[in-house]
Amino acid sequence: MRAVDYALRQAWASLWRSKVSSGSAIVAIALAMTVLGALLLMTWNAQRVLGQWTSAAEFSVYLDEAATAEERASLEAAIDRSGLIEGRSYVSKDQALTRFRREFASLASVTDGLGENPFPASIEVRVRGEAERDGRATALVSRLAAMPGVADIRHDQEWLARAGSGLETIQAAGLALAALMAVAAALTVATVVRLGLHARRDEIEIMDLVGAPMAFIRGPFVAEGLIQGGLGALIALGVLWLAFASARGMWGADLQTALSVETLVFLPARLWAGLIVGGMAVGSLGGLAAARHAG
Repeated sequence: MRAVDYALRQAWASLWRSKVSSGSAIVAIALAMTVLGALLLMTWNAQRVLGQWTSAAEFSVYLDEAATAEERASLEAAIDRSGLIEGRSYVSKDQALTRFRREFASLASVTDGLGENPFPASIEVRVRGEAERDGRATALVSRLAAMPGVADIRHDQEWLARAGSGLETIQAAGLALAALMAVAAALTVATVVRLGLHARRDEIEIMDLVGAPMAFIRGPFVAEGLIQGGLGALIALGVLWLAFASARGMWGADLQTALSVETLVFLPARLWAGLIVGGMAVGSLGGLAAARHAG
């Protein structure tokens, strides 16, 4: 405990002695943690949105123009027998046209000059969340697609899977960028700490000559990096929170309506705690790299 107390006191003193250089290291870590935090914030909310969409997923069976009442009845019976649905509804051609004109009022005039109704009748099916997750809904869609009277089937799961794949790609690219920035931040910390090491060169030599434990010699430099990393991560969290609160205030209601989801949320405790720990780890590694030259 004495070594830890000594290291922290010396680290604070070093930070105050070199405010400008220490500030640059803190800013470098803050930038790296902001990029990583922004990535986590976007993917966290995107995963919540995809999860909510998946739990309420549905598919639409579009009927052929020549489909008979018997073929429609067979399709509805197959859907009901599957035991995978929460409900279904039939949408006639006229209802589909009315819905289009209501939801896309600016394009309603386009349909007036077509002469005939271009929209097909359909059966809209609401699927249970577990059926989507274990693949049974996809199997049902494949069976229905082969039945008479079916022109096409639009399955939400297909584009949800593409959206999930795109999200993974964005996440990988963001993590790579954050990792590069973290390395740069660690190098900045190491440079700043090494400056402090040179400033205390005589003191370190004396401590080494009198046999001071290595923890007392190198500990302050590691602690200095740790403090810089922690402060940088806290600044990053503050910036992220302000940006998130501002964005939610301006666009939150519109996004909630457009995406049909609950209000977007900030990072959960485990993720912002992980950011702080990550910032401290980056700073500590930079301090440790510089401290190897001490003693």
